[in-house]
Amino acid sequence: MSSSTSSPSIAILDDYGGIASKHFQSIPGLKVDSFPETLNPASDDGLQALANRLKPYTIISTMRERTPFPSNLQSQLPNLKLLLTTGVRNASLDIPTATSRGTVIAGTTGAKPGHPDHSAKESTQAPPPPGYDSTTQHTWALILSLCSRIPQDDAALKSNPGAWQSGFSLALGGKTLGLCGLGKLGANAGRIGAQAFGMNVIAWSENLTQEKADAAAETAGLPRGTFKAVSKAELFQNADVISLHYVLSPRSRGIVGNEELAMMKPTSVLVNSSRGPLIEEQALLNALQQGVIRGAALDVWWQEPLSADSPWRRYKGKGELVMSPHMGYVNEGKSGAQFVAFFFC
Repeated sequence: MSSSTSSPSIAILDDYGGIASKHFQSIPGLKVDSFPETLNPASDDGLQALANRLKPYTIISTMRERTPFPSNLQSQLPNLKLLLTTGVRNASLDIPTATSRGTVIAGTTGAKPGHPDHSAKESTQAPPPPGYDSTTQHTWALILSLCSRIPQDDAALKSNPGAWQSGFSLALGGKTLGLCGLGKLGANAGRIGAQAFGMNVIAWSENLTQEKADAAAETAGLPRGTFKAVSKAELFQNADVISLHYVLSPRSRGIVGNEELAMMKPTSVLVNSSRGPLIEEQALLNALQQGVIRGAALDVWWQEPLSADSPWRRYKGKGELVMSPHMGYVNEGKSGAQFVAFFFC
């Protein structure tokens, strides 16, 4: 890629970990600027501020789905020639608009199963095993943290000299795991629930059949029948742990609302490592504050990063809450492999 009028310039967006700059600064003639503060183009003010920030740049490196690039933003970026994104799928990019404007979009992958991550500090690092993904690891970290009360007890022991065994954990053995979505991530989460904890695994999605559930089980290395396809109502009424593994779309937005939360057992928990807007925010906040369900563990949010005045930052309801800042896709072993190599001539 070349620029006939000036040296190429790159804007690095939303790099909360400060990882990307060193990879680009080694490229001769490339002007590098980093903007770790996320601006959201969903509002008119945010759109204009983001357009003004990015207008001079020929290249933009964006972290997967942190800053959306809708058509009305791209149309205000006359110099943009190359848009880089971490990951191979980024639903927040308007690809048809980029294509019509002649903007190249390039994505990357991390280490593949059977292939070491050469970006890691230790060159002898073993490759991830087949089927592994960091989002499933984080999903189970959330489930275990919530059900075993680890964040609550950790905070109590550090802040109160007299604190000790202030509640009861939720034993998972033999309980029912409900999966909203049974794609790769849902099936991986279900496999762990079945194999590690002996959980009964039920699943629902809009087009899920038992035949598809059996195929997902076989792909995960499990016997047919391990995953039981059920109706949405059956899942919310019967599951002790409900975990969301759904792609966000206009049809799936708000698939968990007041009706679904009211169906849940008062002893059950809800886990979301997919996308915040799958759940109606105020409905979940009300349910937790009133103790309608035992608790929730959330890695994804309706606005990211969480605003300083977000009610989630000051939550003190009856239900238990475990929070993490969208960490399911953020891990040290991946970071160095997430940047596209490109050349200018």
